[in-house]
Amino acid sequence: MVKYNISLESKTILVTGAAGFIGSNLVMRLYRDFKDIKIIGIDSITDYYDVNLKKERLAKIEALGRDWTFIKDSIANKACIESLFSNYKPAVVVNLAAQAGVRYSIQNPDAYIESNIIGFYNILESCRHHAVEHLVYASSSSVYGNNKKVPYSTDDKVDNPVSLYAATKKSNELLAHAYSKLYNIPCTGLRFFTVYGPAGRPDMAYFGFTNKLREGKTIQIFNYGNCKRDFTFVDDIIEGVIRVMQHAPEKQTGEDGLPIPPYMVYNIGNNSPENLLDFVTILQEELVTAKVLPADYGFEAHKELVPMQPGDVPITFADTTPLEQDFGFRPSTPLREGLRKFAEWYASYYKK
Repeated sequence: MVKYNISLESKTILVTGAAGFIGSNLVMRLYRDFKDIKIIGIDSITDYYDVNLKKERLAKIEALGRDWTFIKDSIANKACIESLFSNYKPAVVVNLAAQAGVRYSIQNPDAYIESNIIGFYNILESCRHHAVEHLVYASSSSVYGNNKKVPYSTDDKVDNPVSLYAATKKSNELLAHAYSKLYNIPCTGLRFFTVYGPAGRPDMAYFGFTNKLREGKTIQIFNYGNCKRDFTFVDDIIEGVIRVMQHAPEKQTGEDGLPIPPYMVYNIGNNSPENLLDFVTILQEELVTAKVLPADYGFEAHKELVPMQPGDVPITFADTTPLEQDFGFRPSTPLREGLRKFAEWYASYYKK
C-alpha cells in the first residue's frame, strides 16, 4: 500500500461541482473527518436537472457552520478560476464539475465542450501557475466504450469512445497527463462507475425509473434488459476519493533529466455488475417497502423492453485491483442496501 504524503488538516481544498451529487457529499465528509480544513466550492448550478436538489445540498453544507466559501460560477470562466486560485491558494483540487450524461451529449454537445474541455483546461492552467500539491479529477467508466474485455482495467486501450461525453472524459485524462509531464503536477484521475444514492441525479436510471413508476408511467429498459452495470454507492465513491486525495503520485526525474509524469488513474466501481432487470426488481421492492409505491403495484404492466440507445454500452465492470492494492479499499455496498437508502430518502424528500 502507498503511504499518505498529503495531510488535509489545516489545508485549503477546492472542490468544483460542489453543489453536485458527488461534490456535496465529498464536502460534507471532508468536514466530518477533518477538523481544521477550509473548503472552497464552485458550481454553476445549471438547470440540467432540478436546481432545488442542488440548493438543498448546499443548504446542508451551510448548516454545518464550517469554514466554507461558495462561488456560483462556471469553471469555463477563466478569469474566475484564475482569481479563485490567486485569492485562496488551494493546496488540493478535486475537479468534479462536468456536464454529465451520455444521451444529453447528443442533444447539447456545446455544454460538454464548455465545461468538460474548456473548464478542465482552465483548472489545469491554474494548477500549473500555483503551488498545488495534488489534482484529483473525475473521469468515467464511459471511456471504456464497447470494450469487449471485462472487467475493465486501467491498462486497457480506451481510444474508441462511443459518445461525446466519453470523448471529453478521455480528453481530460490526456490533458492531465500532458500537464503532469510538462509541469510536474501530481494528478490522479478516477473513473467512476454508475454512482447512485440518496439525493442523486434525477437523470440517472434509478431516479428516473422511480419518478415514472410513482406517476404510473411505463419505464423503458434498454437492450431488452440485457445490460449490466457496476452500480457504485455514493459513500463508497467518497471513501475512495478521500483516500486518493491524501496520496499524490510521487515526483521523479527520468534518465533524460525531465519529469516522469506524477500521474495515476484508478477505477472506482463495485466490481460486481448487476443485470438491469434484477436492478429494477430490487428497486421496485425497496420502493414498496419505503411506501413510495403501493404494495400491490403491478410492475410488469409498467415496463417496456426496448433496443439499445446510441452511446450506451451493454456492460460496465470495474477492475479495482490497483485501488485495493494501493489504498486497501474497494467499494462493497450491496445494491439492495444502497437502493434501500435511496428509497427511504426519496420517500422523505418528496413527502416533505
